[in-house]
Amino acid sequence: MENSPIISLKNISMSFDGENVLQDLNLNIRDGEFVTLLGPSGCGKTTTLRIIGGFIKPDAGDVFFSGKRINDLPPHKRAVNTIFQKYALFPHLNVYDNVAFGMRVHGKKESEVKKTVKEMLELVNLSGFSHRGIHQLSGGQQQRVAIARALANDPKILLLDEPLGALDLKLRKDMQVELKKIQQATGITFIFVTHDQEEALSMSDTVVVMDKGIIQQIGTPQDIYNEPKNAFVADFIGESNILDGIMHEDFLCEFAGKKFKCLDKGFAKDEPVDVVIRPEDIDMVEPESTMLTGEVTSVTFKGVHFEFIVDVQGFKWMIQSTDYQEAGKRIGLQLTPDDIHIMKKSEYSGTFGDYSTFSDEMDEYMPQNDNGEEAEVD
Repeated sequence: MENSPIISLKNISMSFDGENVLQDLNLNIRDGEFVTLLGPSGCGKTTTLRIIGGFIKPDAGDVFFSGKRINDLPPHKRAVNTIFQKYALFPHLNVYDNVAFGMRVHGKKESEVKKTVKEMLELVNLSGFSHRGIHQLSGGQQQRVAIARALANDPKILLLDEPLGALDLKLRKDMQVELKKIQQATGITFIFVTHDQEEALSMSDTVVVMDKGIIQQIGTPQDIYNEPKNAFVADFIGESNILDGIMHEDFLCEFAGKKFKCLDKGFAKDEPVDVVIRPEDIDMVEPESTMLTGEVTSVTFKGVHFEFIVDVQGFKWMIQSTDYQEAGKRIGLQLTPDDIHIMKKSEYSGTFGDYSTFSDEMDEYMPQNDNGEEAEVD
């Protein structure tokens, strides 16, 4: 993988009806990378994708492809193909003709078309489906046809706008694996848009977390999950207990009225901070053996683990464990320094993290339309 970016967005700003959708966004995407733009509805991820594809022009800023400015280059002249959630397959054409369509439009020889269609259908595990009608295919098979058609034109970049959103859960998980395999086999740069954290973590080389038109954090899936930069990222990527804390000195913090050793440093003495503890990192022990104790207020079976809500001095913690505890039981919460992550205070501080009001807070936070439903505008 080369270090030089294939796509560079420089100081991109965009607004619709006077509302800022993107604010001075800067992003470099390397050749051959699987990048996911992740965030809630209205965060600007789809707008970013459309700007890369040339479907809309930014109000300010520049788009570069391999170092060349392409702001004024129309979509059909960019080395980019797009797959949308609804696939946009031609219902009157069979699988073969759908995959061949773009190549024929570009005047490719039929012998070359035949060879490429065969290769693409093999790549997406649809060999033998050439003469099937689109209506004869499952949702997952239609998705694969859309991918094959996009790849047949040999794009440098493939844009994927929530392409798995219409699939059921089992098929969506299968397609996550397939997409990653296809990307690795072709070496094409994939830019994937989703609001699904699991999709982002399972497929991506790099995750770009966005909110309110601003990039909140860029990193590997492991970095994003284990080292979130603020309360929004910590909460949006998986479940998190987020508490107010004080960083007394390097490797020593205080929260929930107790002092704990941690692995973080570089904060000012006695600096107010946000403390993040993932539910799966908490061990439940006898209350006499640890500093933090609380009462189990609810238990939910999740299949691979139980999910507990534990009231510790009025703060509702989430704990995930394979060990069962009854509601009403008093337990201890055991933490090691590696379980504790310290973040600087941000505009999101105090918004997330206490599971007594989590659902209400998320409903209030998510953009809504005039009917009170979650907005779809991106």
